[in-house]
Amino acid sequence: MKRVLIKLREACISVLPVAAIVIILSFTPLVEFDGTEIATFAVAAVFLVLGIALFNLGADLAMTPMGEHVGSGLTKSKKIAVLLIVCFLMGVLITVAEPDLSVLASQVENVINDTLLIVTVGAGVGLFLLLAVLKIILRKDLSAILMFFYMVLFALCALLIESGKNDFLAMCFDSGGVTTGPITVPFIMALGVGIATTIGGKNSNENSFGLVALCSIGPILAVIVLSMTANGTVTPDKIIPTYTVASELDAFGSVLLATCKEVIIALALIAVFFTVLQLTVLKLPKAKIIQIAIGIAYTFAGLVIFLTAVKVGFMPIGLKLGKLMAENEWVLVVFGLVLGMVVVLAEPAIHVLNKQVEEVTGGGITKKEMLVALCIGVGLAIALSMVRIICGFSVLYYLIPGYLLSMGLSFFVPKLYTAIAFDSGGVASGPLTSGFILPLAIGACSVIAPNGVLELAFGVVAMVAMIPLITIQALGFKAVMSAKARNRIIMKRILAADDEQIINFAWSNDYAE
Repeated sequence: MKRVLIKLREACISVLPVAAIVIILSFTPLVEFDGTEIATFAVAAVFLVLGIALFNLGADLAMTPMGEHVGSGLTKSKKIAVLLIVCFLMGVLITVAEPDLSVLASQVENVINDTLLIVTVGAGVGLFLLLAVLKIILRKDLSAILMFFYMVLFALCALLIESGKNDFLAMCFDSGGVTTGPITVPFIMALGVGIATTIGGKNSNENSFGLVALCSIGPILAVIVLSMTANGTVTPDKIIPTYTVASELDAFGSVLLATCKEVIIALALIAVFFTVLQLTVLKLPKAKIIQIAIGIAYTFAGLVIFLTAVKVGFMPIGLKLGKLMAENEWVLVVFGLVLGMVVVLAEPAIHVLNKQVEEVTGGGITKKEMLVALCIGVGLAIALSMVRIICGFSVLYYLIPGYLLSMGLSFFVPKLYTAIAFDSGGVASGPLTSGFILPLAIGACSVIAPNGVLELAFGVVAMVAMIPLITIQALGFKAVMSAKARNRIIMKRILAADDEQIINFAWSNDYAE
């Protein structure tokens, strides 16, 4: 019970700032919500707190231990082929279970078949999780691998533009951000820690990071290829959603049942696969299996409550809020900055990442430092996304310079910082980004540029995923420069000391002994 209360307190701290901003805005001339909308949003915020708390508890009890045991158990067995096959299959299954992906797919189902999109993204994650595990086993440099695949990625972007499907670019990059959410992150990060710790070596801490970063690239590549085969013309009626709080409340029963079905199927696939591994390879003690089973139950309850609250309360309010704020464009930009700085607090996976980072770096990077850097980064990402909607230019004008800068910084900071930064990018873009910020952007774009929603409104998730790469590495660069400055000061003091001071210092030490 104590752990549940701790998780509830953490979730309250996460969600209350977002809820407070929206409710305060409802009392200003900028937006106008009716009583039903405000009441529904307030109730949804309460359930969101409960959902996040239960999910985080479930992640601690089930997803993280499952990842660690799969990684360490299969690595100890020295059956590398089995490890790689299992990682591929688990990558696919966990991605299919990812709620962020379901939210994104539901918003583009009139353009690309949602089931096909989810399966394609799952295959991309599975393949790159396999590559990420190979990176750990072979002890390869993460920066070089990332640089190679981002070069391939932007080459495919050029082909997509050449084929006349550039409207899909932003959505392709968003698919990379939504795959690394509340189910995927705890499992993948724990898997990396389990494998790297078992293999050992002086760089085991560094090797344990980077899996989330690589698993964000695979879906983008896969969806770009899928987009090249898309047929038909993208029109506003196909992409601008029509859901409202009233319509979602009317369909509450069906929304709840559909959400339960999605989560049951997703978690059942993971549970069955883990059971097979338990019976054949892992053979964990009964107590550990009971703990994992309880954790899966908490995860199920948390995800159902979380997703239902997002679909009924947050998505419709986000859509309407975007439409209303679009009437004053530069207020929209400032609002995006403020909202982005607090919305990252409500992402469940952020807290999992921050905790593991502090543990792995031995307190070298504190949870507070990580959180401040991510808040600033995500705030800037959403503000810049609103500027892009207003001015109407491609997301590549941000992404190409941004990734080049982040790649450049990787040469000047410790490799551990680079791995953490790229993982942070994937983690920052969680369920609330796709379930509240993306509808907000779609709503704003439907007023400012209704014919360019797919090209301009989408891409906000990709921006949220990219900006932290720069901010976290900048944090690392600052730490490196500070250390060098301290060393220079120490050396100057040593060189400036005269012989008598040095002799007296040495004599006093000898005398003390």
